[in-house]
Amino acid sequence: MSTDWDRRHCARKGHVTYAPDEPGLRGKLTASTAVGPVWRCLRCGDFVLGEPHGGGPADLAPLVPRGRALRDLFILRFLAVERVLRGLLIVLAAWAVWKFSNSQDAVHQLFENDLTAFRPVADHFHYDLDHSPVVDTIRKTFDYKKSTLQAAAGGLLLYALIEIVEGFGLWWAKRWAEYLTVVATAAFLPIEVYELTEKVSWFKIATLALNVLAVLYILLGKRLFGLRGGRAAFEAERRGASLLEVEQSAGERPGEERPAGGQQPKEPLPVRRRSPADTV
Repeated sequence: MSTDWDRRHCARKGHVTYAPDEPGLRGKLTASTAVGPVWRCLRCGDFVLGEPHGGGPADLAPLVPRGRALRDLFILRFLAVERVLRGLLIVLAAWAVWKFSNSQDAVHQLFENDLTAFRPVADHFHYDLDHSPVVDTIRKTFDYKKSTLQAAAGGLLLYALIEIVEGFGLWWAKRWAEYLTVVATAAFLPIEVYELTEKVSWFKIATLALNVLAVLYILLGKRLFGLRGGRAAFEAERRGASLLEVEQSAGERPGEERPAGGQQPKEPLPVRRRSPADTV
């Protein structure tokens, strides 16, 4: 059973109705009932009792995401949440590295003292602490210069800010955020592949797969960099999904008989000039 994303979204967020100034089009989106006028929702197509939420020229009507556009928005917001959460975790990592750089000697001394206290237990279980990969890795960090650690903290913080900016931009379906996400994510893919060659883990594999899918989805689905017709084709596709424009192009209500000969009404219909990103 397929999910009706339009009605599901309207059930959560409410309907969106609009009264266009053009009489012919206005008549297609409203009807009179015994309990008052009803207006057709621009998203799900159901007639809603009450006054419209807005009105004016048809080309200034809100472009409401519906159908595939609504599913795309759901996926973008899933990616947005993932980006923001990742960014916050990286901020914590940057803070930890910066904190460590300012107390490196004290932490080093504490580590060696604890290691000395733990050595009898390790010897009892025949574990060689002096040649342990984990201990060697930790000790190497104590050899880093303070300036190097602070530069690493700054780099992590910059990376975190990029992730958070991506997240907020994707949440609001901004096209610049889609470009930023594709470029930034693709730039770090070689690093993720290199990390897998060093040590394989299911978490690294899942992260790499998610990033590759995100790049391909946004790149192709949003027609970035001129792919599949570019922005013009993308906006035409989204405009075609608008119920108001479906009514305009059809020239009739669903179920309404077409005039003899299939002729459309002679009244000229306006052409939308708004971007799909104007209304989320």
